[in-house]
Amino acid sequence: MSLPIAPKPALRRFHQARWDEPIVFELSAPGERGVLVPAVEPGVRAEVGDVVADLPATLRRPERPALPEIAQMRVVRHFLRLSQENLGADLNVDVGQGTCTMKYAPKVNERIVTTPRLADLHPLQAEDTVQGVLEIIWQTERAMAEISGMHRVSLATQGGSAAIWANIAMIRAYHEANGEGDQRDEVITTIFSHPSNAAAAKVAGYKVVTIHPDADGYPDIEALRAALSERTAAIMVTNPEDTGIYNPRIREWVELAHSVGALASYDQANANGILGITRARDAGFDVCHFNLHKTFGTPHGSGGPGAGANGVSEKLAPFLPGPVVERDGDRYFLDGDRPRSIGKVAPFYGVVPNIVRAYSWIRALGAEGLRAVAEVAVLNNNYLMKRILDIPGASAPYAQGRRRVEQVRYSWQELFEETGISSEEIGVRASDYGMHYWTSHHPYVVPQPFTLEPTESYSRAELDEYADVLAQVAKEARTDPELVRTAPHHQTVHHTHHDDLDDPDRWATSWRAYLRKYPHAAQNRAAGAERAAAEAAVR
Repeated sequence: MSLPIAPKPALRRFHQARWDEPIVFELSAPGERGVLVPAVEPGVRAEVGDVVADLPATLRRPERPALPEIAQMRVVRHFLRLSQENLGADLNVDVGQGTCTMKYAPKVNERIVTTPRLADLHPLQAEDTVQGVLEIIWQTERAMAEISGMHRVSLATQGGSAAIWANIAMIRAYHEANGEGDQRDEVITTIFSHPSNAAAAKVAGYKVVTIHPDADGYPDIEALRAALSERTAAIMVTNPEDTGIYNPRIREWVELAHSVGALASYDQANANGILGITRARDAGFDVCHFNLHKTFGTPHGSGGPGAGANGVSEKLAPFLPGPVVERDGDRYFLDGDRPRSIGKVAPFYGVVPNIVRAYSWIRALGAEGLRAVAEVAVLNNNYLMKRILDIPGASAPYAQGRRRVEQVRYSWQELFEETGISSEEIGVRASDYGMHYWTSHHPYVVPQPFTLEPTESYSRAELDEYADVLAQVAKEARTDPELVRTAPHHQTVHHTHHDDLDDPDRWATSWRAYLRKYPHAAQNRAAGAERAAAEAAVR
């Protein structure tokens, strides 16, 4: 006779681990070691001499660094405890950071990039000793060129915003080469394009003109017509926008820009839903960029390390950042002799580990697999949108009744007006159910926003679980708002006080600064050292 199986709870029970874990410096005990480094052999010492003494005095420390002294097992325990106090993609259904395309990063790719044949390479090695890496960069550039339709691609930039900066630098160099650098001093973007487009253009010295949606929720093409002139250097747009709305008149936007001599730059940070379906060059764009640390399955890393891919049409190819990888027969080499190039935009020749991860991801999927990624991402997003919009109090402003591509910028404004519970408070309460929740990127044009991007990584069951949690929290906002307002209740940290974050006098950016500002920490450290010494004596 089979035993009855207990039904799965409607909402998963969750409670974050909580440890009274000291800072690693406070665990330090004098003389404790994680690894015993063998002494230098007499023959080696006689051959190389005193290496430290040979260093210039300006490069030598006056004293040894005050690093924590701690046994290996205690180091492992320390960091495992800290990891248990976090939400993360490998532990929870996080449905991404909207507009950031947080997705599953295959673990096999981590094995690849940590092999010594890659991890131990140095970017200043002779070209003949890094032919494999140069070939991977070269092959990845060709794959990205095929995916975007562009003539050439550079993988030099170290993230999405850096890639946008490279785009505007190439646009400026192009107009300067044509004698119109001073004349063309404006850049046009849209309010829901990624803000780094406006920021990069502004930093480059351009006046930024921002286009808002029309009555139907799409980028206003009539406003674009009015803004374009002989002063326009470029349009810099994200499509689909950070709302998840795809501009169906994007080719017309590009043609209008070209009609006044401007260039068109495509921010493809939201490309996860259009891989293999539409390409930047097919819409006429002159320059584009991808984020390898989003779309192409490499870890996002909470802001780093990233990797960008800049694609250009043939007329902009001379301005690509350098050096670029070229091929001569079976040999690959770095070509830095490019007089019209905007030059280096980062040290060396790109973030190699992320390039290798992206290369592995592309090769594993192939062309059909890349399109399947986009199709499943769009399906997941629109399924989740249906579930979210069934929750009373949730809405999706703009383009009412229309589908989205790979993400949606939602609003809890109706729920807020009814209950006084904000989007931020809903997100904090969701963490009590083990769910990560993203309010929104700026600008906060959508009231009480939250932006969800499920990507292709999640199953229908996981999306249902996520939607059920939000429905439950919305119900709690009506029936027991104080429960939501005082959340989290199952987390390591109760509330973060923004007064602390906004007051530099309270910051401690290093251990030494912490000790200066908070002398009690030194006492805690001494007590920790005594405990560690006592434990070591018992062992």
